[in-house]
Amino acid sequence: MAESGSWPSIQQHGLLSTSALLDKFEITGSRRARIESNWRPKSITITHLLHGKAVIRDQSPMPPDSLQQCLVGCTVTEWYELINRKTFFWVRQDRLSRLLNGFAYRNRSHTVITVSTRALIEKHKDEITLSNINSGFVYYGGSRGRETFKRIEDFPSSNYIWELAVEYRVPDIADFTIRVEEWKRDIPLKVIWKRN
Repeated sequence: MAESGSWPSIQQHGLLSTSALLDKFEITGSRRARIESNWRPKSITITHLLHGKAVIRDQSPMPPDSLQQCLVGCTVTEWYELINRKTFFWVRQDRLSRLLNGFAYRNRSHTVITVSTRALIEKHKDEITLSNINSGFVYYGGSRGRETFKRIEDFPSSNYIWELAVEYRVPDIADFTIRVEEWKRDIPLKVIWKRN
């Protein structure tokens, strides 16, 4: 799930984590720290003379006070920085639907990108980690820390896979994309792009 209208940029530049976007848009110093190392209760729009505009999603369900209570082995700042270096994929449509129907997103349309998981893993296995919780939602799901994200070969086969994350960016995301659609809530409105 991405910001509505973002597919042309994603197709051109790849799927970028927050950290990768900040690098590409040459955002540094205290402004970068506010975005990357702290809580984002609201989405933030960044601009660049060459690259145009990008929206960095909010982290509203991850406030620092609540986050602090469930962290193990890292600080709040370290957790935000860890999360912001990853690109995230839902592995089940019901989880996507839950997010699309969430209070913060239900009244807006969103770009939904469906990829071939097999092809993504074959190409990016060494950069992929799996999680058995929704790492960005602290109100349910228990403790979390650096060990939340495990490489595929280290992920217990008995655990439920909640998220798949690729470190930093997926520059060739278009190679694995099956279709791109515009959704509102859990209803697809139109097809933006489809692989022949």
